[in-house]
Amino acid sequence: MLDARRHYVSLRSLALLPLVLFFPAVIAFFVDPDVAWGEYLGVFFHLSILFLVSRLEAAPWARAAGYGWVTLDVLAGILMINEIAYDTAWAVRLGGHVLAGVWIVSSSLVSRAWPVSAVGVITGLWLAAYSFVGHVLPESFLRPAGILILVWFALLAIFHRPAEDRSATPTRPAPA
Repeated sequence: MLDARRHYVSLRSLALLPLVLFFPAVIAFFVDPDVAWGEYLGVFFHLSILFLVSRLEAAPWARAAGYGWVTLDVLAGILMINEIAYDTAWAVRLGGHVLAGVWIVSSSLVSRAWPVSAVGVITGLWLAAYSFVGHVLPESFLRPAGILILVWFALLAIFHRPAEDRSATPTRPAPA
């Protein structure tokens, strides 16, 4: 069977998968925000993030926030697909974005690649902050966060190296 300690897919692939799935949705945000297929793709995009949450270094509470984000955003997508009131689904989505911000900022701050850290902190703060002012600002103010998260996924794929790859230099035992 599958071994939970073994990585079957590279972190690079895990970062590229949500990038590929979310890119068409970001384009749709700008061209036709009410496109019918967007929510379906959004559900698969968020499910793909589960694999990334499990692999990026982060405190357990930060990973829990990442899993919470995925849960709430999948719920919001399914609510939209099933034509539940938009305001209800949108409020659920914004609640998930607070958790997204916590996970993205937390996992970015422990990255050794400064581009990942910088873009991740900005992205996470933008997503979370918008959730608190989304009732007074139009949804268009959330669009830059969509672009930033695509950039963050790309930077993870390019720069991020797992902890075991960072210890290439052997350590010497302490003198007795």
